[in-house]
Amino acid sequence: MGHTLVIVESPTKARTIRGFLPKDFKVEASMGHVRDLPNNASEIPAAHKGEKWANLGVNTANNFEPLYVVPKDKKIVVKELKDALKGADQLLLATDEDREGESISWHLLQLLSPKVPVKRMVFHEITKEAIGRALEQTRELDMELVHAQETRRILDRLVGYTLSPLLWKKVAWGLSAGRVQSVAVRLLVQRERARRAFRSGSYWDLKARLEQAGAGFEAKLSQLGGVKIAGGSDFDESTGALKAGSKVRLLSEAEAKALQAQVQGAAWTVAEVEEKPTVRKPVPPFTTSTLQQEANRKLRLSARETMRTAQGLYERGFITYMRTDSVHLSDQAINAARSCVGAKYGKDYLSPSPRQFSTKARNAQEAHEAIRPAGESFRDPATTGLDGRDLALYELIWKRTVASQMADARLTMLAVELQADGGALGPASFRASGKRIDFAGFFRAYVEGSDDPDAALEGQEVLLPALKVGDRPACKAVEALGHQTQPPARYSEAALVKMLEKEGIGRPSTYASIIGTIVDRGYATLAGNALTPSFTAFAVTALLEEHFPDLVDTSFTARMENTLDEISHGQVQWLPYLQSFYKGEQGLETQVAQREGDIDPGVSRTVELEGLPCVVRIGRFGAYLETKRVADDGSEELLKATLPQEITPADLDADKAELILKQKADGPESLGEDPETGDLVYLLFGQYGPYVQRGQVSDENPKPKRASLPKGVKPEELSLEDALGLLRLPRQLGEHPDSGKIEAGLGRFGPYVVHHKGKGEKDYRSLKAEDDVLMVGLSRAVELLAMPKKGRGGRTALKDLGTPEGGDEAVQLFDGPYGLYVKQGKVNASLPEGTTADTITLELAVELLAAKAATGKAKGRKPAAGAAKKPAAKKPAAKKPAAKTAAPKAPTTTKTGRLRASAVRVIRAADS
Repeated sequence: MGHTLVIVESPTKARTIRGFLPKDFKVEASMGHVRDLPNNASEIPAAHKGEKWANLGVNTANNFEPLYVVPKDKKIVVKELKDALKGADQLLLATDEDREGESISWHLLQLLSPKVPVKRMVFHEITKEAIGRALEQTRELDMELVHAQETRRILDRLVGYTLSPLLWKKVAWGLSAGRVQSVAVRLLVQRERARRAFRSGSYWDLKARLEQAGAGFEAKLSQLGGVKIAGGSDFDESTGALKAGSKVRLLSEAEAKALQAQVQGAAWTVAEVEEKPTVRKPVPPFTTSTLQQEANRKLRLSARETMRTAQGLYERGFITYMRTDSVHLSDQAINAARSCVGAKYGKDYLSPSPRQFSTKARNAQEAHEAIRPAGESFRDPATTGLDGRDLALYELIWKRTVASQMADARLTMLAVELQADGGALGPASFRASGKRIDFAGFFRAYVEGSDDPDAALEGQEVLLPALKVGDRPACKAVEALGHQTQPPARYSEAALVKMLEKEGIGRPSTYASIIGTIVDRGYATLAGNALTPSFTAFAVTALLEEHFPDLVDTSFTARMENTLDEISHGQVQWLPYLQSFYKGEQGLETQVAQREGDIDPGVSRTVELEGLPCVVRIGRFGAYLETKRVADDGSEELLKATLPQEITPADLDADKAELILKQKADGPESLGEDPETGDLVYLLFGQYGPYVQRGQVSDENPKPKRASLPKGVKPEELSLEDALGLLRLPRQLGEHPDSGKIEAGLGRFGPYVVHHKGKGEKDYRSLKAEDDVLMVGLSRAVELLAMPKKGRGGRTALKDLGTPEGGDEAVQLFDGPYGLYVKQGKVNASLPEGTTADTITLELAVELLAAKAATGKAKGRKPAAGAAKKPAAKKPAAKKPAAKTAAPKAPTTTKTGRLRASAVRVIRAADS
């Protein structure tokens, strides 16, 4: 008797689905894509090695025929799938229900060449009911979806592999271009340009604290002499002055303080009271895009982390498919959500009738339903057994889905206008605003942008005392407040995802990998949830804007996206479109051939920013400043100085540039003399930021003592005393109550305290923002060391499993992006499926760590647990100036070497 073979993408999905299938079904995982365009020269088949187009992976001269190869790490997987197919009497391709999933199924069909019947099995949640329905409703492979995905893949390869080598030649090695990636980078650059061009405006207003019948409230100045007072939105961001034609009054500091003195002693009268009832309706359930945005805002998860976590929840049967543009809910989901509302919040909080939402996203497709908890009844987050970010994300999805079926929130918006005599400046009008929540409705479960609905309700409600026209509240105090307008905020991941979706650029399912690529390639840094573009991003964007403007134009890219969607619906033929895009008169191949010779690398590597006494250039080791100066002998020479990595394009002004150039020209600036050694102490700027140094580099002193400035310390405010303190780190703080010594120091990850326990064992903790490494005392250090130790990414250990016999370091349990793992020293090991935080033991953890340490992945690490002692941690090294960077090894110059290097460069071009 044969069996039915079911193929899915991942082992987790296979394990979950296996429990819902008959016993004669066998489930195997393809481990994602089994076939793709070649990623490197070694993957090109021997028969195509000499072909020029093979490096591209697409035969543009022969109907854009793609060259598909099975990567080395997938050959075993394919063999195992072929073996599993032997003896099967049916094959079910059960990959995900979207273009990518359809494409994987098609590649499997091509590779396996099954002789038995083949059906496509699709579902958007992994539950018993959904799998049962999917078995009854199998279909044929959707070739329109396959062609649509294949066209996207080919188009992205053509853009990436055609433009990336151009960027290597004209800007810097290792850069990449991409159909969506380059547009996203341009959005970041445009925002940074706006920040750079921004001119701050200043204005003043008044805030009064008033009291009526013992209840206090605040009011702000709104009008003076019948004219509106200027606020931040009235200023021109490029000049810092009021916008042309603004009919507002700009208060000076003197006027504001004169008015403050006048109204403080004047009689106040309530002139108008307005109450406006309003209704708030719940937002639709999550799509891929809105989930990424809200998880970034509420949980501080990156788009990549959100999708990774959601993938795990889907594959384990907790949520429906996480790649979807739809906000539609099935009848089953609506009933399940309404059941949750009734049970948890009561019938009063249920919407009078079921709510259904319509999808407004451009060309919405992918799965047919929003992201929601899986099943005919939703599991309460508290009963799932989930923890860490899995629980946080599931709870977010549960709350948003349940809230969608709850009653409207009813609020009353309150506004009170008060009058006071402003003397010579005229009558002054103040406004007090409030908000009263009459019925919380769906707010009880979910408030957008807040992770705590109860706290959000309290924060949203601003109550005013009962006031009526003619009341004369008492004025307790009046403040005159000065304000500066703020530059436009940099994009957060959530804001960038929102903008890309709004403009119709790319698909939400790809945003996580796009943002990840932008950061990985050095086009932007992510700090404090803000994406800051690099000087390299400025150079690349400028080149593309000048020579390939369509490829970074949002409307052009959105139209391309529409065409790709039309291909998936059979409305546009894919081959003529590719011919036109790549080989037409204005095609990409033609444009690159025509323009490559016109692009001057010297110009492309130059970033000209207004207001600087120099230019910024992109070099092999990062950005640097360059200017011409007159030497002592009267000749003109070039002066170059490395730009510290912490300086952003918007923050680089003439003063900073001149300081860096002056130090390069005149030598380091001395802060004074170290009384203990007699050496001068210098303030220097390196690639990794400012640092202090005792003495100069010489034959007698090749490695003078250096120390980086802690984050937040401004170089211009650094005193000799502080510099000497940094150079004398680490500081001895005293004895630990449990034995051993404690010291404070400054390492590559910032300031820290360390407990020397003896026998080489050390316990580190980073100092908090409020702590000063030069001032922190013993009691504070002991307090910090008592806090739970954090692992990778700042994660706090879930629990300490203890120190194994013969070992020096404790074994701890953490929750990471791929689930639970144990850690000892530098060795990490994932927990086996089914092992939880409650069932993991020290003995099992030691076995897992020892096995991991023995594998190739742990190469260079010491065996875990008691097998060998971890060597004493090295003293944190001071950062060296960029000037000392070693020269790279000379490239191969033989003909064969040049050809091989050329092939590798072309193959490594970015795929975006």
